[in-house]
Amino acid sequence: MAERILMKGNEAIAEAAIRAGCRHYFGYPITPQTEIAAYMAKKMPKIGGVFLQAESEIASINMVYGAAAAGMRVMTSSSSPGISLKAEGLSYIAGSDVPALVVNVQRGGPGLGGIQPSQSDYFQATKGGGHGDYRMIVLAPASVQEMASLTIKGFDLADKYRMTSMILADGTIGQMMEPITFEDAEITTYEKPWALTGTECKRKHNVVNSLYLKPDELERKNFERYEKYAEIEKNEAMWEDYMMDDAEICVVAFGIASRVAKNAVAMARAEGIKVGLIRPITLWPFPNAAFEAADKAKAFISVELSMGQMIEDVKLATKCQKPVYLCNRTGGMIPSPDEILASIRNAMKGE
Repeated sequence: MAERILMKGNEAIAEAAIRAGCRHYFGYPITPQTEIAAYMAKKMPKIGGVFLQAESEIASINMVYGAAAAGMRVMTSSSSPGISLKAEGLSYIAGSDVPALVVNVQRGGPGLGGIQPSQSDYFQATKGGGHGDYRMIVLAPASVQEMASLTIKGFDLADKYRMTSMILADGTIGQMMEPITFEDAEITTYEKPWALTGTECKRKHNVVNSLYLKPDELERKNFERYEKYAEIEKNEAMWEDYMMDDAEICVVAFGIASRVAKNAVAMARAEGIKVGLIRPITLWPFPNAAFEAADKAKAFISVELSMGQMIEDVKLATKCQKPVYLCNRTGGMIPSPDEILASIRNAMKGE
């Protein structure tokens, strides 16, 4: 029987990263993700790894860029304002086609906002995050176990497709404690012939670069990159569905909101309302296939800790053929099961 360990969500990310082969961490403290950096500061020196608290978020993401270009499994973590500061580096990493893992344990905004949980960085994560045409694989854990398993998955996907994976968590999942196991983790290793490892006079020099001054060359690179993104959309979307077989109302939620929503679904079922839940695990690629299978649903409810961001992808996934309602709290507030249940009742009445 696999050993179960009681861990905080942020610490589970850090331990999973180490077990996935990450030996380079560059970051900067900000609530509510600081435990990731603290864990790495304690553990990395003991295993021959590198922990460096950079002078800023901007510095840390460019250190990630350098280590990624050398073929290392490398990560950084931050919370919402810190991710904004990393945006330029994220674009450089995407334009250079190197793999990296970035963790965002979201807090309320905009601006400094507050330190309570939020999901209002959805647009930032799923629509790129910085300048130019690019995507990141975005994974949304809903438990401490998934904080660990999706971190390992994120490293594997980053290496497989030579791009950034982002763990988009929220302050609640980061701070809560649950028993988890690591024994079943599958870790894949990838050859990286493109990496800057030194030629030893045995091969041509590798070049890692995001600068293309010839327009036709840059256009070609962008088209090639989006061919890869199309492959990811086809093969890597992940979701959980709950009580969707006969659902007439479909609740859509991720992260901590999905846990509350699952309780609301059970409460609605007890009242005889046919309702189910779709929980996107990949926010990009968004699991459109899950909505194609939800053809019995008469209406959808997007439950979010934001002013309504994922709701746009829900509308696109349903091709705007069914009504989509928003049930939301913001500013660090979390909707209660009763609030979501009220939205389900209203959706049944077409309100």
